[in-house]
Amino acid sequence: MKHRTSFKTLWNHLSKKQITLLVGARQTGKTTLMQQMQSKLEKEGKLTFFISLEDPEILQLLDEHPRNLFQVIPPYNNKKVILFIDEIQYLSDPTNFLKYHYDLNRDSIKFVVSGSSAFYIDKKFKDSLAGRKRIFILPTLNFEEFLIFKNRSEITSFINSGSIPEMYKSELQKWLNEYLLFGGYPEVVMEEELSEKKLILGEIADSYIKKDALESKLKYPDLYMKIFRILSSRSGLFNSSSIAKNLKIKYQTINTYVELMESSFHITKILPFYRNVEKELRKMPKIYLNDLGLRNYFVGNFKPIALRIDKGELLENFVFRRFYDFYSIDDIRFWRTQKKQEVDFIIQESRAYEVKYSKKAFNPSKYRYFETKYPDLPLNLIHLDNVLEINLKSNK
Repeated sequence: MKHRTSFKTLWNHLSKKQITLLVGARQTGKTTLMQQMQSKLEKEGKLTFFISLEDPEILQLLDEHPRNLFQVIPPYNNKKVILFIDEIQYLSDPTNFLKYHYDLNRDSIKFVVSGSSAFYIDKKFKDSLAGRKRIFILPTLNFEEFLIFKNRSEITSFINSGSIPEMYKSELQKWLNEYLLFGGYPEVVMEEELSEKKLILGEIADSYIKKDALESKLKYPDLYMKIFRILSSRSGLFNSSSIAKNLKIKYQTINTYVELMESSFHITKILPFYRNVEKELRKMPKIYLNDLGLRNYFVGNFKPIALRIDKGELLENFVFRRFYDFYSIDDIRFWRTQKKQEVDFIIQESRAYEVKYSKKAFNPSKYRYFETKYPDLPLNLIHLDNVLEINLKSNK
């Protein structure tokens, strides 16, 4: 049984009275992770129950009143219960339901709940749950988890360690190429046939992502998918006015749809780093896709990275995902001036990184202004040959 790296963190939180809230995009493995925890608990003799709110009868009962929970789970005779609830966002008022039980039953019931979209969590989980919950985000598999799912866990320790043994370099390059093309959705990673990987990604896009748009009652769900394709094909600076002009719609509509993509964990915005208010970009963010396979599906390109026009953008998106695995989003910035001088990543306001597909594409003279202005931010070059080797947690 393959466990996500977050399994241990979630497992340790089971001892806390706080509600354990697991959120993330659809199909990232939240249900599987909860079932793995339940299985381990049962082997230890703990009393557990698992409820899916995709069951309409259960959903109707719990919507009528939170106390109807005791019509769904059997009597537990004062023994501590660990209760798993999948898809909590389907409740009409999940905040009230969880607050009711936390305040009355937190000594006897430990809640572990999942939600597919932060859109619903943000709207319904109000301040009344402050201090009562801890949120854990489950993205698609990171590169280490990808290797674990490929039964190559023994080589994960070499990733971004500063040095990869020569005997593993070609193998890691092979795995990197697959990850760059097909990303980290667990079902996609476990599928061996390339044609099937593409079909699964198509199903995720056309069924589950569109479901976000439909359930949030967006006026134009097809427009939502079109904007998704545009963002996938032009990852980087996000200009809602420019996209709105091309599509002949209001920029406010673009912003609304992009906010749903972000709160559904499909994209991430990073903000600019600046110290010079007059000369440096301050407002316009950059957008990255959280899964490379999904990006490639919407772009319509699964060619090997070396044959692609967008190979530099694809590698940059991968590097973003690596940083996102290590740092909070507030620690990740980019630098750009009004004259379009740019550095891809500023990490913790202490070091800078520029991403190029090949080392030869890097022109040091283009970065002299940055290095002169910010001598306290050492500039590091990341390229295909060192992207798995360079230590992204330090300034090496």
